[in-house]
Amino acid sequence: MEQEIREAIEHTLNKNNFPLVSFNIEHPKDISHGDFATNVAMVLAKQVGESPQKLAKTIQKDLVELLPQVSTVEIAGPGFLNLSLKQEFFVDKLKQAQDTSWGKSTLSKKKDIIFEYTSPNLFKPLHVGNLVGNIVGESIARLFTFTGATVHKVNYPSDIGLSVAKGVWGLLETKGDPDDIEALGKAYVAGNTAYEAGGEAKEHIEEINKALYAGTDRKLSKLRDTGIETSLQHFRELLSTLGTSFDTEIFESTTGSLGTELVTQGLSKNIFEKSDGAVIFPGEKHDLHTRVFINSQGLPTYEAKDLGAFALKQKEYPHWTDYIIVTGNEQKEYFKVLYSALKELFPETKERNLEHIATGFLTLSTGKMSSRLGNVLTGESLLHDLVVEATKRLQETRNSNPEKLAKVIAVAALKYQILKQKVGANITFDKEQALSFEGDSGPYLQYTYTRTHSLLQKASEAGITPSVDIEPTEPYAIEKVLYRFPEVIERSLEERSPHLIVLFLTELAGLFNSFYAHERIVDAEDTSTPYKLFLVRAVGTTLKNGLCLLGIEAPESM
Repeated sequence: MEQEIREAIEHTLNKNNFPLVSFNIEHPKDISHGDFATNVAMVLAKQVGESPQKLAKTIQKDLVELLPQVSTVEIAGPGFLNLSLKQEFFVDKLKQAQDTSWGKSTLSKKKDIIFEYTSPNLFKPLHVGNLVGNIVGESIARLFTFTGATVHKVNYPSDIGLSVAKGVWGLLETKGDPDDIEALGKAYVAGNTAYEAGGEAKEHIEEINKALYAGTDRKLSKLRDTGIETSLQHFRELLSTLGTSFDTEIFESTTGSLGTELVTQGLSKNIFEKSDGAVIFPGEKHDLHTRVFINSQGLPTYEAKDLGAFALKQKEYPHWTDYIIVTGNEQKEYFKVLYSALKELFPETKERNLEHIATGFLTLSTGKMSSRLGNVLTGESLLHDLVVEATKRLQETRNSNPEKLAKVIAVAALKYQILKQKVGANITFDKEQALSFEGDSGPYLQYTYTRTHSLLQKASEAGITPSVDIEPTEPYAIEKVLYRFPEVIERSLEERSPHLIVLFLTELAGLFNSFYAHERIVDAEDTSTPYKLFLVRAVGTTLKNGLCLLGIEAPESM
C-alpha cells in the first residue's frame, strides 16, 4: 500500500508540473490520525516557494481519485497529509491472515544463501556469545526462508587450534575428566590463565598445539577427541532445545590444510606476503589492517582456516548469491580483512554479496556473570536457570506436559530479550522481566496466542463460525496494526533487524488484550461475534507466524 501511495503522489507531482522531491510516508504514531501520513507538501513548499497548506490541498484532491482503497485524505498541522484506508481494505487483509502463509513473500526468491552462525569453540561449554549469535542467526535465516530464499544453514565449530590446546593442557594439570563438561570448562580457564602468564606453560601449550595438528601424540589426541565429543553432545542438546538445526557442519580441523594451500597459491600471486617467518595479508594496501594467515611456526591461523572453510562451502553450494556470517561485534575488522582476501583469491566473489552480521554483548542486569563454573556465563547455565524458574511459575498450568512447556517458555524468554534489541547493540538480560507474563516478554506473546486459541475453541464448542458476513461500520483499532505484518517482515529482513518483529508483535498483543478486555467476543446472540472471531483468528495466525520467525514456539495452552 505504501508503494501505491508513493506512486500516486509522484503522479500528482508530475501532473501539476511540480518537481519530484524526496518525501516520507509513514504510519502515524496515533492511529486516530490515519493509517498513513506524508510530508510531501512541506518538502515541496521549500522547493517551489508556496504555502504547504495550498500545495497539500492540490495533492489531496488528486489522491482521493487515484487511490480507491483510501477513504479520506486530510490535511493536518502545517501541511501533513493523513490518509485513512477503507473498511474493505482491512477485511481483505483479515482474509489473508486466516492462512498459515500470511506474511510470506517472494522478496528473496532469487537468493541462494550460505548462512553461517553459532560456530562455537569446542572443548568447553557454549559461551553466551555463541548463544546470542545462534538466536540472531536463526531468526534472520528464517526471515530469508520465509521470503523465498534458498538458505543453507552452516555451523563451523572450532575443534582444533590454540583454544583446544589450552583445554588439553588444563586437563593434564587439573587431572580433569574429558567426559565432564564442567571439567572441560575449568580446564580451559586454567589453560588460558597459564598461557596469558607466559613462561614454560605457554611453551608447553604451543607444543601441545603442534602435536594436535600433527596427530603425533596418541594420549593428547585421545584427550582432544573425547573432550570434543563431550562438548559436541552438550552443544547439540542445547541446539535441540533452542530449535536450531544445520544443513552442513564443517569442523575447523578439516580446513587447515586447504587454507594453507590457498594462502600458498595467493603468495605466488602477490596476494599475500612473507613477514618475519609468517605469511600475512597486507591489509594496508586495501585501507585495512594487516593480519597473519600462516604463523611463524608454519601453522594456519583462523584466517587461513576460514579461507579453507569458504572453499568447502562453495564446493558444496556453488550457486550461492550471498555469503553471510553472524559473529560478535569484536570481529567486524577481522571480517573486513577476510572478505578482502577472499575477493582477491576468488574473483567471482566480487560480483556476489559477502556479509558479516555483528551481534552485541550480553550481560546480566544483576551485573553478575556467574554460572556453575563460577567464572564465565555459559549458554547452558543461563538457559538452565530460566527453565528452573519457569517450572516454579507453572505449578497451576493446565498443560499436559509442564516439563516441556517450561523449556518452551524459557526459550521464549531468552530469545525475546535478545531479539528485542537492535542487532549489534549490547544486551542487558533481566531474568524477572524475561519471564514476565505481563508484557514486553516472550511468555507474554505466547500467553496472548494461547488466549486466541482458547477463544476459538470456546466458539467452536458453542457452534459459532468466524466470518466477515456482517462487518462493523469502522475497523477495530487492532486491524489498523495487524495488516502491517508483511511490511514489517520485509523491513526486518532488509535491515537485518528481527527486533522490528518483536516490537510489532508486542504492540499487536497489547491491542488484542485491550480488545479482549473491552469486548464480549464469544456471544451466540451477538451478530458481531463471527467478525470478532474472524479477527481473533487473524491475530492468532499473525502471532504464531511472527513467533516462528523469532524461533519461538507458540503453545496452545499455558
